[in-house]
Amino acid sequence: QVPLVDAGGGLVQPGGSLRLSCTTSGGTFSANAVGWFRQAPGKEREFVAARRWIGGGTYYADSVKGRFSISRDGARSAAYLQMNNLEPDDTAVYFCATGNPIISTIRTTRGYTNWGQGTQVTVSS
Repeated sequence: QVPLVDAGGGLVQPGGSLRLSCTTSGGTFSANAVGWFRQAPGKEREFVAARRWIGGGTYYADSVKGRFSISRDGARSAAYLQMNNLEPDDTAVYFCATGNPIISTIRTTRGYTNWGQGTQVTVSS
C-alpha cells in the first residue's frame, strides 16, 4: 500500500471552516473510492463522507450533510474535505482512506484498505 498523507487540520472557532487534503506519495490513487472518517476521544471511528472516482456518487453522514463537501481532482492525485460551519462536536482526528467498497460497505471502515495517519481538528472558542 502506498501511504496516504492527510493534512489541513487545526484549531478553529465554531462557525469556521477548514479544508482537509489527502494525497498519496505514489502520485495517484489506484483505488476506486476515497473516504473520510473521524474519531473523537473515547469513541469509535465514524464515517464522514466518501466519493467514488469512477461512476461518481458521493455519500455523507447525516451529521455533516449540508456543511461538509468531499471532492477530488481530475488527476486522481488528491482528495479534499471542505468543512464549513464547524461545530464543537466536529472535534476529532480525521482520517482519509481509500479502497474499493461496495454500496453496503462504503460507509464503513471495512470498505477501505489504506489509511492516512490522521489530522486533528479542534473546534473551540
